[in-house]
Amino acid sequence: MAKTAAASDMHGEQLTGRSQQRFFSAEEAEAFLYPGAAQVDISRRADIDAAPLTPREINLRIRALMKEGYGDITIRNSGAKHSCIVGILNRVNLTVEGSLGYFACGLLDGPNVRVTGRVGWSCGENMMSGTIVVEKNAGSTFGAALRGGDLVCKGDVGGRTGIDMKGGTIIVGGRTGAFSGFMMQRGRMIILGDAGKNLGDSMYDGVIYVGGAIASLGVDAVPAELTALEIGWLERKLALYGMEAPGGVANLKKIAAGKQLWNYDNLEPAEKKLVL
Repeated sequence: MAKTAAASDMHGEQLTGRSQQRFFSAEEAEAFLYPGAAQVDISRRADIDAAPLTPREINLRIRALMKEGYGDITIRNSGAKHSCIVGILNRVNLTVEGSLGYFACGLLDGPNVRVTGRVGWSCGENMMSGTIVVEKNAGSTFGAALRGGDLVCKGDVGGRTGIDMKGGTIIVGGRTGAFSGFMMQRGRMIILGDAGKNLGDSMYDGVIYVGGAIASLGVDAVPAELTALEIGWLERKLALYGMEAPGGVANLKKIAAGKQLWNYDNLEPAEKKLVL
């Protein structure tokens, strides 16, 4: 049975009085699977040697193995190739032994991905559900337009992390660059290290938590009070990935939208100058 987000957890933000988020029971008769989704067995394991393959061939090989029922796939000799593990709309465990290049793990809905090395720009772009865990560093626009799931980098990330973020959770174990959370619309971002300039610039909604120093806040990003409900959620979420906040989650800084931009078009010219 569907129920509203407000009745089930700590969602407090409202979009003109209505929530776009719905939750479904696992006991629903309908499968909620994509047409052609493969039935995989997590206990069945396979390897891909990516050294002689193009990114397209790597992606096709993943799909072929899923159709054969393999649910745990390891990619070796990844060579930091671009656009790998893209458009996978299936539950499957994927491990990359090495690093990936630009646009890795984009357009995912369901996979659990672990990258033992680094990733380039735009990792996790438009992910709908699942998890991505990067053990080292990541490039700019990490989690661009993220819509759901958990996107985790245990090291540092570049600028514009979570740009145009629409849902889900981004966790950064180290620092993030300038304009992180730019035009953020929904979701939650946890930065355990320092944040660069213009954090949360023009954010419409959502929340950003920061453990280190903040170089500066962007337009309409304001400090907010951390609640006990959020502290409990943060502790549980970080524990899932073996991560801890410096000084404890209770000392994280919370940044939210000031919501002055919600009615920007209706403001007088002098009022617009004050907002910007």
